[in-house]
Amino acid sequence: MAVLTLEVLTPERTVIRTEVEYVKLPGADGTFGVLAGHQPIMAALDIGVLEFGPLHGRRRKIALGGGFMEMNANQMTVMARTAELEEEIDVLRAREAKRRAEERLNSRQADVDLARAQIALQKALLRLKVANGE
Repeated sequence: MAVLTLEVLTPERTVIRTEVEYVKLPGADGTFGVLAGHQPIMAALDIGVLEFGPLHGRRRKIALGGGFMEMNANQMTVMARTAELEEEIDVLRAREAKRRAEERLNSRQADVDLARAQIALQKALLRLKVANGE
């Protein structure tokens, strides 16, 4: 099977650089998959799970905090706001972030930024989902 090079970057680090057969991405307009030989493409990414690995079989996962991707000449570069491999996720920290976000959302205080709290909750739930292998 043909392979492509996947590189996932955040402002802080290179999360992974590896060769894979398939990448499934959380696009801003819905989930989509990319195989080797795909035409050049750029796409906005949403908060969600990025899966990569063999076309058939167990794939690795990344909790992705949104960003952009570019595919060109069998090289996919994902520029993410945040990205954590499933084995890197600190479950206790994610649970605490979920608790704090829920408290902010349930708060009746006028100074609570609801949009920011909803995004924080979405990211915490995503991290827990990926850490649990879902």
